[in-house]
Amino acid sequence: YSFGYFGNIRDEDDCFCQLQGKIDDCTCNVDTVDHFNNVKVYPRLRSLLQKAYFRFYKVNLRRENIVLWSAYDDAQDNFCVLEDNDSESEYVDLLLNPERYTGYKGTSAHRIWHSIYMENCFRSTKIDNPYIQSSKLNNMCLEERVFYRAISGLHSSINIHLCAQYLLSESTLTEPNGKWGHNLIEFQHKFAKENTRGEGPHWLRNLYFVYLLELRALSKAFPYLDKEEFYTGNDTEDWDTKLAVKDLLNIVKQFPDHFNESSMFAGSEQAEKLKYEFKQHFRNVSKIMDCIQGLGTALKILFSEKFESDKLEHPSPNKKNFQLQRSEIVSLVNSIG
Repeated sequence: YSFGYFGNIRDEDDCFCQLQGKIDDCTCNVDTVDHFNNVKVYPRLRSLLQKAYFRFYKVNLRRENIVLWSAYDDAQDNFCVLEDNDSESEYVDLLLNPERYTGYKGTSAHRIWHSIYMENCFRSTKIDNPYIQSSKLNNMCLEERVFYRAISGLHSSINIHLCAQYLLSESTLTEPNGKWGHNLIEFQHKFAKENTRGEGPHWLRNLYFVYLLELRALSKAFPYLDKEEFYTGNDTEDWDTKLAVKDLLNIVKQFPDHFNESSMFAGSEQAEKLKYEFKQHFRNVSKIMDCIQGLGTALKILFSEKFESDKLEHPSPNKKNFQLQRSEIVSLVNSIG
């Protein structure tokens, strides 16, 4: 994330006006995250994401997306359905294919998000509006709030990327690929208070929440990622990548107010049932859209017992049951970037 796509907008009526103070369900505030990310994390990530290991991502571009979960497989720790062994998958250059506006909009796009919110987010009451009012979230337990904030923050992230890389005009002789750039009007349409019944600023705050989830996941996976080789076949670049990742991880560990996942899913049989439902709901979402894997990897790290510090320092000899796939590492780091 680079907080500041659209410049330093501070109009009293702008949707940025409430982006200050404490981030909900966390212990830090917006200004702390802004400074830490913009000064320490983002410059390192921008360089790291140029490396071949993080630049190429394997994906099946012909896969049918609208498929809901129907059977629980053996990957018990996964929050996403992974397809690294899909014979139709191919490597995509993420630098040449940035997340940006594709022209996909209207009822079909709204139907997808409606399905995600209405069929997968936990709800204390039945309402027709897919978005839960921020004032009603405190009626839900922490785990249910975390799920909603994660989906909302992901939605905000996608919308911000689309507004930041928007097709402003079609192809011409001088610009055969069209003219791309920031679309502030579209951004305000999606997030301004008057267009969102006052919820837009809260949706933006949920983006910070997702950032903190993923930052905490990187910190927690430090012992695991510190041993990763980041192999691409280019020995010189692989060594540089390993050093760059270690430098990033050392910085991430210094963040003073990481999200505390230890209070979630704790203590009872009911908590275990909720954890199972939380995971299945998220897996449903991962079958609807591919771009959720970075967040899914973060949740896997945060809530899998295999990533507790003692088990990372003394791993099981059966590595088959204890690993992150390359696509998970790449998606997590790119998601933060």
